[in-house]
Amino acid sequence: MTVFQRLFLLLLPCLVGSAASAQLLLDVSSFRNDDVAVKGGVVELYVTVSGQHLVYHRRGPKMFQAGATVTLEAIRPDGAAVYQEVITLKPPVLRDTTAVIKNPISFQKRIVLPDGRYTMRAQMRDLYRAASTVILEQPLAVNFGSDKLALSNVVLLASPASRAAIAANNFIRNGLTLTRTPAGLYARGQDKLFFYAELYHATPGQPLVLRYYLRTLQGKQDVVIGKGLAQGGDGKPTVLTGELDLSKVPTGDYRLMVEVRNTKNQLIASQTATLRRDPTEYAPAGAVMSR
Repeated sequence: MTVFQRLFLLLLPCLVGSAASAQLLLDVSSFRNDDVAVKGGVVELYVTVSGQHLVYHRRGPKMFQAGATVTLEAIRPDGAAVYQEVITLKPPVLRDTTAVIKNPISFQKRIVLPDGRYTMRAQMRDLYRAASTVILEQPLAVNFGSDKLALSNVVLLASPASRAAIAANNFIRNGLTLTRTPAGLYARGQDKLFFYAELYHATPGQPLVLRYYLRTLQGKQDVVIGKGLAQGGDGKPTVLTGELDLSKVPTGDYRLMVEVRNTKNQLIASQTATLRRDPTEYAPAGAVMSR
C-alpha cells in the first residue's frame, strides 16, 4: 500500500462517519478509458447534496424551493486545475417546508483525466444562505498507462449491478446499471453490500478466482467473506461483481478488500474500498438516472 493510499484511508472515516447527516458527499472512482487511443482514465464523480440542510425560498403561495451550486475541480499537485465545472441544483418545489424528510439531490459526472495524481474537490454553496460554503476533497491516482494487470477502483452499490434496459447514461458501465451507496454508508434496511470493479489486461478466457472480505480499519480478522469466479474478457474489461451479507455486521467503519487470484491461488490484483455500517441511521438514496 502506497503512502497516497494510506492517506486516503485515514481521510475516509471522516468522510463516511457522518454521511447520513452531511451536507455534501463526494465519491470518486477511476477506470481505464474504453478508447485505447486516449491516454489516461475515466473519472466518475458522484455528488450528493442533503435536502435537509438547504434553505427553502418562498416562490409563491405554498411554493418553496431550495437551490445550490456545486463546483467540481480536479487539481494537480502544482495547484493547477485541469478540470472545473459549476452545476446548479434545484430540488423539487415543496408545499410545506416543515416536512421531516427532504430528499437529497444526487448527480454524477464522468470526465477524462491524464495519468497522474490529483485532488478532487467539491464545493457546495446554498443559494439562499450567506456564508454557507462546504468543501470536500479526496486524493486520486489515475494510472492506466501500463499493459500490466490492473484493477479499477471498487464501486460500492446499494443494489446489484443489473443489465440496463435503457439508453446509455453516466450510471451505466459495460451495460450494467450501477446504483451507488453515497459515501459508502450501509444504513437501516441495507443488509446487503454489493460492489462493481473492472480488471484490465487479463488473458481472454483466463479463469479467475475472486475473493473479497470485510475487516475493521485496523483489524486483521475477516468479519465477512465472499468468493466468486470470473473469466478474462476478450477485448474488453473483465467485470467483477459480488455481494456480502451485512445483517450481522455491527456498527463501525470497515475496509472491503477485493482480491483477484489465478487458479494456483496466486494474487494477481487487489483493491480496497472503505465503508461504514450503521443500521440506526437512514442513508441517502442512490441516484439511478443521469442529469
